[in-house]
Amino acid sequence: MNPFAAALLAWFDEHGRKDLPWQHPRDAYRVWLSEVMLQQTQVVTVIPYFQRFVAALPGLRDLAVADEDTVLALWSGLGYYRRARFLQRAAQICMEKHHGELPRDFDALADLPGIGRSTAGAILAQAYGLRFPILDGNVKRVLTRYLGIHGHPGQSAVEKVLWQHADALTPAQRTADYTQAIMDLGATLCVRSKPLCENCPLSAGCVARRDGLTAQLPSAKPTKAVPTRDTVMLILRDAKGRVLLERRGEQGVWSGLWSLPEARDQDHAWRAAQSFASIDDAQALPSFVHVFSHYRLKVEPLLFDGATAQQRIADNPTLRWCNPDERAALGLPAPVRTLLQQL
Repeated sequence: MNPFAAALLAWFDEHGRKDLPWQHPRDAYRVWLSEVMLQQTQVVTVIPYFQRFVAALPGLRDLAVADEDTVLALWSGLGYYRRARFLQRAAQICMEKHHGELPRDFDALADLPGIGRSTAGAILAQAYGLRFPILDGNVKRVLTRYLGIHGHPGQSAVEKVLWQHADALTPAQRTADYTQAIMDLGATLCVRSKPLCENCPLSAGCVARRDGLTAQLPSAKPTKAVPTRDTVMLILRDAKGRVLLERRGEQGVWSGLWSLPEARDQDHAWRAAQSFASIDDAQALPSFVHVFSHYRLKVEPLLFDGATAQQRIADNPTLRWCNPDERAALGLPAPVRTLLQQL
């Protein structure tokens, strides 16, 4: 075993995380679900979502046949909702083509929607103990610092080099523990800012620590201005306390989720509201900004209380009046759910 892996495993035996809910049992379905949830999201945030998800959908077959609204409601708050759709579609493909199981073949697994090379490697390594490298965000940070690799890790040339090192350093023995260990190290010690180098088992050979580059590595992504978009969200509430929701289209952010109708400004908001319901007055609620990865959305909520539905809503499957209990069972964008809870 190479010295890098040996030092990491010795540290893991004493300090690694061994009580995460997806480790007991550490089967392919639970590993897969956790890996997808952990994309862009910290462990402490993921744990309650994971527990709620597997309680409702304990196996791949359950996920495959579940109603999409159920899946999205369980996912609501984690963001990047395409991940949830990819999960369900991948489960359905496994039912159709892989005898109801996640395939052990790397190529077949990596071809499933939303999985890709690193997630496939993590599933095969952790669930089956097979020797496949991973390269998630934590691993990229550990390797760029330890090896002194400059350049943004998302650039193809840099990523290619990182994959080569990740493969070379992954041991044939205890691959599952090694995979968890290198992710744990990045999540607990080799963190983005102020890494705890004095506690790191790899510090003696780390180029970034030797050269005083822990603040510079990994190299930052080239920055560009983040645009701001404006929208008015219509909150039409009837005498029963129900709110009108609209299912979003399949393109753009929050695709397929239930959300509030939107308009580009207040004049258009009034016209849209009148097409949905009979209304008397509106109350402007405090605006807020929701930040996506590629732009900022400034939201101006406009509350129309005492609305009376137009007949066309009953004939439109993309529109529905929902009380709070009904909303809880639907996939709503997190800021929309928060806004409605504050009413």
